Amino acid sequence: MVAAHQTAAERESHLSVRIPRSATDGVVLERVSKTYGGANGTPVQALGEVDLTITAGEFICIVGASGCGKSTLLRIIGGFERATSGTVRVGDRVVDKPGPDRGFVFQDYGLFPWLTVRDNIAYGPIERGLPRGRVQEITKQFTELVGLERFADQFPHQLSGGMQQRVGIARVLANDPAVLLMDEPFGALDSLTRQTMQEQLCRIWQELKPVVVLVTHSAEEAVYLADRVVVMKGGPSHGIPGHIEKVVPVPLSRPRIVTGTKFNALRREILATIHAPNSGDVSPPEDG
Repeated sequence: MVAAHQTAAERESHLSVRIPRSATDGVVLERVSKTYGGANGTPVQALGEVDLTITAGEFICIVGASGCGKSTLLRIIGGFERATSGTVRVGDRVVDKPGPDRGFVFQDYGLFPWLTVRDNIAYGPIERGLPRGRVQEITKQFTELVGLERFADQFPHQLSGGMQQRVGIARVLANDPAVLLMDEPFGALDSLTRQTMQEQLCRIWQELKPVVVLVTHSAEEAVYLADRVVVMKGGPSHGIPGHIEKVVPVPLSRPRIVTGTKFNALRREILATIHAPNSGDVSPPEDG
């Protein structure tokens, strides 16, 4: 973590080792759909045509019931799955495979167990062929940014779940991606650790300003983190393709107070959208 007593100029100097990215590195999805082959040979459309524009530096949360296509959409943005139709762009680049402009943070941390905290964070810059001195600068920067200086020589099994997830985030950010993709990154953490991680993610995002697209099942987490909340519905189990039902702006200043009246009005609006029946539903909406 950057020390609290540092001045703004010192923090700016501390972050100067970052690799500059284009200010136009937003994300645009145009008529993106996904169809899988069904078990009996009948195609299953997991995603209908999705249109979404995310501006550079924007924090988006995607929320919805299980099976609505949230993670599928995230993997398509990441290039880990190909859309059946439509186009995804990051800046002026068409996404057709994984790339260094998009970093992916998974719920299970995805750390190399045989590497220390420092070496896990350094792995990406080393693989990119950066000079040794630059690798050391970047590694130091992001170890400090996530508050793990005292644990830099520890191995993942020696860390708590929250600390391992901080290493996972730092390892991705060390590659300076334009887009940070997160698939329920705090889902396995206890409630107190999860709250701490949400606060730290907000701080890191405000300092570095990548696009963040985070998938969550929690309406509260979405309102706490996001500039806009994308509410998805449907999915094969509901008889209709997964789709964006509503995009909810969150015009609240940060840090946000989860007990606030406006905060909870937005949370209730999102939950009401999630729980409203889908056209084609044959069962009541699920809880959660």
